Amino acid sequence: MDIAEVAKRSGIPASTLRFYEKKGLIVSLSQQGTRRWFGPGILDQLALISLGQAAGLSLDEIRSMFSPDGTPNIDRQLLATKADEIDALIKRLEAMSKGLRHAAACPAPSHLECPTFKRLLKAASSGVIERRWNKATPKPDL
Repeated sequence: MDIAEVAKRSGIPASTLRFYEKKGLIVSLSQQGTRRWFGPGILDQLALISLGQAAGLSLDEIRSMFSPDGTPNIDRQLLATKADEIDALIKRLEAMSKGLRHAAACPAPSHLECPTFKRLLKAASSGVIERRWNKATPKPDL
């Protein structure tokens, strides 16, 4: 299938397809004139790239999940690590949401009179919230 057809079917602009090819994420079978041609598995590859991006994987991480011929070679440990990072982010966002909801519905005449809000301010100003976030978020091995 030529690049125009891939772009049409996938909804991904031809410029992005050329960029993905340059980054080694996809491989064209050949170029006839100025058009690139791709094999039948290209749409599945592009779907996996989109899924990886939605999960927060970098393009380099996504590229590592394809064999040279374009077949998936998914790193299960990388997926588990990314899932742990997402879980930690969810916990942080839930805590932030809970704090915001409390601040929005707090019966105190002023937020500065609310003991819960004052604790949140103190935690934020001391860096406790950020340290907890950094501790809870797994770091990738470099």
